[in-house]
Amino acid sequence: MTTGGPGQPSTAHGEKSEKGGARTALAGLTTRGRSFLAAGVAAAICAYVLGQPDLLRVGLLLAALPLICAAVVYRTRYRVAGSRRLAPARVPAGSEARVHLRMDNVSRLPTGLLMLQDRVPYVLGPRPRFVLDRVEAGGRREVSYRVRSDLRGRYPLGPLQLRLSDPFGMCELTRAFSTYDTLTVIPRVEPLSPVRLSGEAKGYGDGRLRALALAGEDDVIPRGYRYGDDLRRVHWRLTARYGELMVRREEQPQRSRCTVLLDTRGLAYQGAGPDSAFEWAVSGAASVLVHMLERGFSVRLLTDTGNSVPGEGSDGFAGASQESADAAGLMMDTLAVVDHSDGTGLSRAYDVLRGGNEGLLVAFLGDLDEEQAAVAAKMRQRSGGAVAFLLDGDGRGREPNGAPDPMNGQEERLRMLREAGWTALSVPRGASLNELWRQADRERAGVMTASGTNGGEGRS
Repeated sequence: MTTGGPGQPSTAHGEKSEKGGARTALAGLTTRGRSFLAAGVAAAICAYVLGQPDLLRVGLLLAALPLICAAVVYRTRYRVAGSRRLAPARVPAGSEARVHLRMDNVSRLPTGLLMLQDRVPYVLGPRPRFVLDRVEAGGRREVSYRVRSDLRGRYPLGPLQLRLSDPFGMCELTRAFSTYDTLTVIPRVEPLSPVRLSGEAKGYGDGRLRALALAGEDDVIPRGYRYGDDLRRVHWRLTARYGELMVRREEQPQRSRCTVLLDTRGLAYQGAGPDSAFEWAVSGAASVLVHMLERGFSVRLLTDTGNSVPGEGSDGFAGASQESADAAGLMMDTLAVVDHSDGTGLSRAYDVLRGGNEGLLVAFLGDLDEEQAAVAAKMRQRSGGAVAFLLDGDGRGREPNGAPDPMNGQEERLRMLREAGWTALSVPRGASLNELWRQADRERAGVMTASGTNGGEGRS
């Protein structure tokens, strides 16, 4: 349950201060109530002018009925608790999530007819409304509705609203809860085939084999004993030397790394909406991140602004078995809200990458001018492998028949990247990332074969 606190329902009741009470009650009059009040006042005035006491009594009755109903509804002392549960709270774009609402009557009196309404953004669909019958003391009612969005983002749900009305429909008052929840719509993730892009298998590179050849599987590094360590790993000779328990720590193989670079410059993309080039790039970055995490790689997300996710820790990467799920969730949450940046170049991303060998580099780039293409080409110098998907700007670099436009500079940009060692592909509108992923593998394999490189590589 997600309400006022974890597992704590929020409540709505009728206890309000007297200040402004009359104004609030009159503001809740419905069209019928206002009509009765106006008719009663008009009848009373006519009765006074014409001297008709019977008409005056009718006018007073018509005017008093909506006022009495408003006072009764305003003085209602229902105490109800409401809660909301999302299943799931994080959903891919285009998929549905179900929202479960629960109402509990925590007072000793039964309620009347209630109308429950939840506030949702327009992009998630129409505002859900439910009519709840009389809820007995201590009773409960549960309802649910579905939401769906083709646009990624974080959308608030709530607060819940209860609408109270009298039996005659003269007055309606709305009581709102104080809490809300957030639905996170993440980019679509396309399953990718295992291919030979990195030259390393299951997230471990050739460094593991070299370390084992030099030191063997039993190569150890001593450290102090920690609670829970296996006593069979105690190194007694070192224990006697240091005067405290020392255990043998097996050296762990270095995990292969993968950096996914996402170009978010606003000037590099045209169009908007779920089918735009920028949304394709965001979805592609999400797909590669999830795929590489599943293959055992340490990964990070880097944007043209130089910001990386999961963060700038000791190495900026995450993906160990115990934290891969958290890392994936953090990166998906970031991609759910990523938007165009105001930057004009890729120099900040290059400054981050030139600090060392970052393993495999997968870049999703928008339109590049000659200067930015040169910056992107230099990124390859310190990368173990580099794959670039150059977005086609919603088809601006293609002829109507789908062939490359020779007048467009994209082919020149691709040539610059390939000469620098990138496996660079142009992304036409509506292309499948998995097909391009496999095409990149074939092109890289062809280049390695032509250069006589040993092809005994693993899959990533």
